[in-house]
Amino acid sequence: MSDTSGTPSSPGPAGNDGPVDFEAMTRDIADVPAVEVITTVAVHLLSSAAVNLGLAEGGETHKDLDEARKLINALAGLVTAAAPDLGSHHAAPLRDGLKSLQLAFREASLVPDEPGQGPGEKFTGPVLG
Repeated sequence: MSDTSGTPSSPGPAGNDGPVDFEAMTRDIADVPAVEVITTVAVHLLSSAAVNLGLAEGGETHKDLDEARKLINALAGLVTAAAPDLGSHHAAPLRDGLKSLQLAFREASLVPDEPGQGPGEKFTGPVLG
């Protein structure tokens, strides 16, 4: 759909019709600090892994331990690699969240992994409750 000027239009905020200024709504990625990008990605991985562990509202309907394992592995790799650049102020809460997910995975798994073989443990080392 486009208006007569050839500019794409979409419903605007609050349902207003007319062209939307996407330029004004987006921030140039070059202006976003690396720490913000890394922590945002980490939070998305944390959230998605939690949903796949069945920890979200509606729990069991979204539970998929294979998907959770992949997400936890990716999160562990990201947090481990980025921690020196993030500093403890940003890295510590991400590590705590990661450990919580690793423990939740161990609890949810019918066949527990050997210590050091759980999701992300190749990056973090064995996680014990």
